[in-house]
Amino acid sequence: MHTLEQLRSGALAGTRRLDLSCDLTELPEEVFALADTLEVLNLSGNRLRNLPHQLPRLHKLLVLFASDNAFTVLPEVLGDCPTLQMIGFKANRIADVPAAALPPALRWLTLTDNAIRQLPKELGQRPALQKLLLAGNQLTALPGSLQAVQSLELLRISANRLEQVPDWLADMPSLAWLSLAGNAMGWALSHETALPEVPWTSLTLGTLLGEGASGHIHQVEAPGWPQPMALKLFKGAMTSDGLPGDEMAASLAAGKHATLTTPVARLSKHPGQAQGLLMPLIPPDHVNLAGPPSLQTCTRDVYPPGFSLTAPMAMQIARDVACAVAHLHQRGVMHGDLYAHNILIDPMHGQAQLGDFGAATRLPMAQAEWHPSLFALEVRAFGCLLEELADAANARVDQPSLQPLQALARSCMAEQPRQRPSMRELAQTLQTLQP
Repeated sequence: MHTLEQLRSGALAGTRRLDLSCDLTELPEEVFALADTLEVLNLSGNRLRNLPHQLPRLHKLLVLFASDNAFTVLPEVLGDCPTLQMIGFKANRIADVPAAALPPALRWLTLTDNAIRQLPKELGQRPALQKLLLAGNQLTALPGSLQAVQSLELLRISANRLEQVPDWLADMPSLAWLSLAGNAMGWALSHETALPEVPWTSLTLGTLLGEGASGHIHQVEAPGWPQPMALKLFKGAMTSDGLPGDEMAASLAAGKHATLTTPVARLSKHPGQAQGLLMPLIPPDHVNLAGPPSLQTCTRDVYPPGFSLTAPMAMQIARDVACAVAHLHQRGVMHGDLYAHNILIDPMHGQAQLGDFGAATRLPMAQAEWHPSLFALEVRAFGCLLEELADAANARVDQPSLQPLQALARSCMAEQPRQRPSMRELAQTLQTLQP
């Protein structure tokens, strides 16, 4: 985090990224001295209510974050910034999104946790839009113009007031990551699986193993359990994916499967009323297959430099994940975040486990006839993963052909979602393939 003193002294001359969180009520004039280099401006955690009309002077600005401020309207001046691609205004008080606020190069828009009731139809006139995060608003419908955005890959519309799934959503050719939970659709959902409860006072909190959008994961000592345990302690607030309660319900509905990380107990009697789930501890030698998308990659995960896999490992990961997702679909659960960064692997043998149900959606089993059209969107996400696995294996010059894996990836990414194979068919096919 930078300081006003650094900015005003000229110590930040030439910087490409500026992070200012210092109780600002207006944008400091000195920011414009960075106009020839500044690409990322992070103003989150201030008290801003508007932005100056001179903002387009930052002619190289690509990214603007202004979460946790006091905006009630998305500033129209954003639309005058010709290079601006990524906008993040999470957790403000925004009720109005003017069409004029949408820059022509818009690629990634985050408006999570606001008070938006309606979006402008002009949102469908932003052809570069790939990522749209709208969870935790008051939307009753999406603009039909969005169906024209052929590039849209990720859509978060959980915890709104939608009364039905738009008919055109299932025909979006690039959409792969979708969250719908927590809307007013009148779905008759099955009751959650009952889990034993473990009181907070019986646990001994250990090492922090990780942190996601919805909570912290700790290693814990849980007397009476035969295996080492981990606790996911929910933050209890709106996340970019939706509500923690929906995540808990989806992870319970998922049930047990060898290639899924699902809970075995529920936390009770936390002194701060926090919710939590206990899960078997993943062995310490397991690692995340990749890191989450970056500002540059937008919707695709980031792998370490020089990352590679053997062909047998790539195939094993594909099999395990396909089985996990096929199991979820059979139980009416759409994972919503099928990414390599949510997959833990044994780096020696390639066995994989899929976790993190933060963006998951439970679909009503009584209306199973339209499940395949939504599940076909998630098949495309699996196709992206297959592409990445094949690329990682092909990085080794001595690998046998991975053409069957590449062919499966292409079928998963067919432009017409209804032409894609089901996850059950993919899991069965992968069982027959040899690397």
